[in-house]
Amino acid sequence: MKPSQFFTLLAMLVTFPFFANAQSPDVRIKELGINLPEVGQPMGTYVKWRQVGNTLYLAGNGPDVYGKVGDDLTLEQGYQAARETGIEILAVLKAATSGDLSRIKQFVKVLGMVNSAPDFTDHPKVINGFSDLMVEVFGEPGKHARSAVGVAALPNNIAVEIEVIVELKD
Repeated sequence: MKPSQFFTLLAMLVTFPFFANAQSPDVRIKELGINLPEVGQPMGTYVKWRQVGNTLYLAGNGPDVYGKVGDDLTLEQGYQAARETGIEILAVLKAATSGDLSRIKQFVKVLGMVNSAPDFTDHPKVINGFSDLMVEVFGEPGKHARSAVGVAALPNNIAVEIEVIVELKD
């Protein structure tokens, strides 16, 4: 065997386990037992997403969970509300990518807003409900830069609202 053939074979053997274990986002969603909801209509004069080049900007999304974290809701309930919002966002991303979540190269930036009591300060722990889900579904590309802030109120008294920016593959 020539040295070049040996190194080609060696490279294939070393990288095969990585590619064999890689799963598409849709497979991970199914394994996690997640059923994506239908994407609803915007609540105002805006669109659910806008694509500019290979960047996808999502409008804010929120769960069917209402109240202030740290007052009406516990930290754990806030975390679950952020996770539920992540499921809504997965549905929007799927629609925005014509049903192909594997077109997502990476998550770039997330803004998580928490409807919270004035003395509540664990906003990052709440938004981890979203961030943890994206890493479960997308792996390393699901990690993102993020801001997590507390706000005095959100539309319809929803518990959290999350905006997302993702980069699409060329």
